[in-house]
Amino acid sequence: MKKISKYFVQGLVAILPVVLTVYVLCWLITTTETVLGSAVKLVVSDRLYVPGMGVAAGVLIILGLGLSLNLWVFSRLFAIGEEWVEKVPLVKFLYSSLKDLAQFFDSTKKKGFNKVVMADVLGNKDVGLIGFVTREEFSDLPEHVGDGDKVAVYLPMSYQMGGFTIIIPKSKVRYVDMSIEDAMRFALTAGVSTKSKEGAANSTK
Repeated sequence: MKKISKYFVQGLVAILPVVLTVYVLCWLITTTETVLGSAVKLVVSDRLYVPGMGVAAGVLIILGLGLSLNLWVFSRLFAIGEEWVEKVPLVKFLYSSLKDLAQFFDSTKKKGFNKVVMADVLGNKDVGLIGFVTREEFSDLPEHVGDGDKVAVYLPMSYQMGGFTIIIPKSKVRYVDMSIEDAMRFALTAGVSTKSKEGAANSTK
């Protein structure tokens, strides 16, 4: 019975990420096709409509938006729109949070997390929390938020999108020679995963 349970757990661990990935992709494709497909049908007749045009329209819209944002006029208009959105209290919080999360995965932009550290927040140098320095200068913030002897460190929580931002003396952090991506993976998986598959393959060469 123990062997059966062992094999079942191994199979579940192997298949669960695949199933969830496929489910999310199918949901995205289906939702995009349903929403944009209806708009496409307003332009072309039902006879000319081919399933998948909604998804293709979504890809083209995103691509067009990306291209247009490289033009000063569209970039400025988008910035003005953002300023208006960020004036609405509840919408501002939701939009800013989602924007920061999306930009973290944008490899073309410099991340707010610029250094990996071990933070001594428990008063024991043998115990540290892995975190990311997000700010080392506080002149643009109100008094008592921070000073030249402190840094802002983001401490992520394992297995969830959340964490804490602390202001801590520089003497309480130890800088770690580790990439942001590997450190984030390490923290989010509670230390189970340390390197991406690409990084692991390169390290064995």
